[in-house]
Amino acid sequence: MYAIVNIGGFQYKVQKDMQLKVPRLSAEEGASVDLDHVLLVSNGDDVQIGKPLVEGAKVSAEVLEHGKHRKVMVVKKKRRKGYKRRNGHRQLYTAIRITGIHA
Repeated sequence: MYAIVNIGGFQYKVQKDMQLKVPRLSAEEGASVDLDHVLLVSNGDDVQIGKPLVEGAKVSAEVLEHGKHRKVMVVKKKRRKGYKRRNGHRQLYTAIRITGIHA
């Protein structure tokens, strides 16, 4: 059984006991979170597709930790002009574990 869920503007294919890093959520570590933006639920041959969301479906998850991703370097340069800029960015994330899919 799997589901496709919209979290923070990104779509993830999730299964039970799966761990993933999603954009920062406002829940405490160790807390349980219900994700209501379920776009598709599949249980073998039984597939429910939402228009746009599946009615009554939700995915339960547990918050494992909060953190920052690796640094992404942003470099700008214009040739022959002496113009160089270097900037870094670290995106905040929340690590979650999927505990159940309820359709």
